[in-house]
Amino acid sequence: MPQIYLYREPVDFRKSFRGLAAIVEQELGHNPFEGALYAFTNRRRDKIKLLYWEENGFVLYYKSLAEEKFHWPGGEEELVSLTGQQINWLLDGYNLGAMKGHKKLHYEATF
Repeated sequence: MPQIYLYREPVDFRKSFRGLAAIVEQELGHNPFEGALYAFTNRRRDKIKLLYWEENGFVLYYKSLAEEKFHWPGGEEELVSLTGQQINWLLDGYNLGAMKGHKKLHYEATF
């Protein structure tokens, strides 16, 4: 599973893979060719683009919602790291801020 990053600020969706890769490199200081997955949204939050470098070229995934909006996480950081499960939840329309699992327990022994 690649590293997955969510870019919080809305972007101009006229940007192609080149424009999104420029954001990754120039604004975030990341190398877009290292195989991480980057998620972007538009101002209305009804579209999402995912950018991923796959060995010999960019893959650009685009999803446009007909009636709903994506629940884009708020916060102050420019970039948020997500898990594979979280990006799937986001694409399926779930609010990541409300998705909390049970707390993890750690035991040293059974007795």
